[in-house]
Amino acid sequence: MPEVRGVADRGAEGADGVGEWMELFNGRDLSGWEGRKDPHTWHVVGAVRLAEDDPRCFASEAGIGVLINSERGRTADIHAKVLHGDCELHVEYCVPEKSNSGVYLMGQYEIQVLDSWGTPETELKYGTNGGIYARHNHPVTHQDYGGHAPMTNASRRPGEWQELDVRFHAPKFDADGRRKIANARFERVVLNGKLIHENKECQLPTGGAYHDQDVPLGPLRFQGDHGPVAYRNIRMRML
Repeated sequence: MPEVRGVADRGAEGADGVGEWMELFNGRDLSGWEGRKDPHTWHVVGAVRLAEDDPRCFASEAGIGVLINSERGRTADIHAKVLHGDCELHVEYCVPEKSNSGVYLMGQYEIQVLDSWGTPETELKYGTNGGIYARHNHPVTHQDYGGHAPMTNASRRPGEWQELDVRFHAPKFDADGRRKIANARFERVVLNGKLIHENKECQLPTGGAYHDQDVPLGPLRFQGDHGPVAYRNIRMRML
């Protein structure tokens, strides 16, 4: 099991044992973030919109408040320096046409970010926007397995900001930390005000996880190598 570097101070707790909200992105720079690989091209801008010459790309404006991987290309993933377990997360994201990213809780369990505007309800799957991504290469069938499609398509048009709210429970281990006694669980996932997941478990980390097996803590991670994506208003509180 990897070394645990510690969890950021979660501040005062209320009667329900929930910590205060932490802003993971200060809006000005990348001081709270680091790339999985370097160099990476994530940077801060003031606003994004679809590029007039290619709606699959962004045009950006100088300023602060928005974290973007690249206006036209791809780069390495990026993750917060804070480690978390059980938490609530709020994040807003924007993708151009046909673009693709992912929000990984603990760096391990991916909620898909994709341009899924107009996808019929009958065609929703784990790879649709808001889906809990599958695990790759089943040992018998060698197919993807274990993902969860969203209950409804709550996606907005490409170029529009989308709001993701998650209540998440990390996997649990016994007293000596060697045996897992509970799977990771998405208690609730709400996309653009609509409930899309409720009490969905991940028996193991999803495809592309930082670690192949479950770990007790990990960082919030954004996928950066599948196309342009922008994030803002990234905040979390520990449960």
